[in-house]
This record gives sequence, structure tokens and C-alpha cells, in this order.
Amino acid sequence: MPVAGPRQRAPLIKWGWDVAKVSGEHRVYDIHKDYSEGRHSLHQQITPAPSTMTGSMALVLLVLLPLVRGQVPHWGPCPEPITQADFSIKQFAGRWYEIAKLPAQFEKGRCIETNFTVKADNSVRVVSSEILRGELRKIEGFGITEDPKNPAKLGITFSYVLPYTPYWILSTDYVNTAVVYSCTDILRLFHVEFAWVLSRVRAPPAGTLEKADEVFAKNSIDVTQMINTRQQGC
Repeated sequence: MPVAGPRQRAPLIKWGWDVAKVSGEHRVYDIHKDYSEGRHSLHQQITPAPSTMTGSMALVLLVLLPLVRGQVPHWGPCPEPITQADFSIKQFAGRWYEIAKLPAQFEKGRCIETNFTVKADNSVRVVSSEILRGELRKIEGFGITEDPKNPAKLGITFSYVLPYTPYWILSTDYVNTAVVYSCTDILRLFHVEFAWVLSRVRAPPAGTLEKADEVFAKNSIDVTQMINTRQQGC
């Protein structure tokens, strides 16, 4: 079966999960926690009045930019892309392999995959894994449907005390591919985007990435910096 060819795009730094040795165990921390925690703290500490907003802008940006961790920011609030109509989380459940992505701080390895399991209360158990330096690493979280009127807008978190990160299904046929988008507002001054192309198989048919690009383009989402995920030697 032919596979999707490599993207002719300049590769950026491939980021990944940060691992700390805690009490003799390896624990993986999702960088989304840093974003969410930072936003929560900043909302408490930085609340400039309209009259002082202009003078405070430079200071605010200096504080906020480290939270982005190298991800390319875009000015203004997050866009509102069109999501999958009549989305079914039960049909979406199961194992998905990451084929391509916008660079993300929490992903450095290869053979990245995520398994979604729908629970009795319709929440979702989320288990992601990667191979990094020859070691299989996993992280477990959970997700919910944040907007019952738009079930394709999921929220995922890897901590019980931190906010959900948007995880929006822009397009999927459930049996082959899925196009996923996430966006985080930073005080509505700028936003940070993440995007993924997923497949039910490690080597999807030719044309998969091109079709995904069409979905992103339709929603005015810039994926020129998207990079392939290595799914060989798994």
C-alpha cells in the first residue's frame, strides 16, 4: 500500500515530553499544564485597567512569552474553525497513530499514538505513548465533551486540578483518518496553536496529508510548519 510521502517543509525543533525523576518513578508532565497553570496565575496577577493597557503591553508579553516555549504564536484570540458534523465519540474511540503535527513541546519521540476509551459516564480515558531514547513512555488523562451542542469540541486534561485543553475534531471518517486542532488564548493578546493528522494505521495511504491540508486551509489554519511523526521501527 502506498504511504503518504514526506512533507517538503523546513523542520523545526521537535519538542517532547519533559520527564522528571520523582520518588524513583518517571512521571511525564504535559506542557499544556504549564500553559494552563501559567494562564491561571497570570489572570490573578496581571489585570491592567484599559487606561494602562498600552503601557503594560510590553511587560505582559515579556511575562507571557516564556509560556509559549518556542511555539509560534499568532496575534489575537483563537479562531473558530468548523468541526466535524454529527460527531460520535464512540465511533472515534480506539487507537490513533500520529502522522503529522505542528511542533509541540510535549512530543519528542517516535511511534506516538493515543488510545481513547469511552467510559460509562461518557467521559473519555486518554492514554498517549511515545518511544524516546529506546524507552516506551506513557501518560494518562481524561477528556469530556465541553459543548453538548458541538460534541466534536473535546477538552482533555492530564491533571484533576488543571483546566481542560481544547481538542477539536475538525474532520474524521472514524475508520481511516482524523484532523485535530487545539488553540490556547493567552489573555486574548495572542494564541498558540497545535494541530495533528491522525490515522488508524501507521502508514496511511498516499494523499492523506494533502486531504488534511485542505481541511486546515478551509479553516484558515496555517500548517506550513507541520512536520511528520516517525512511525517506523515501532
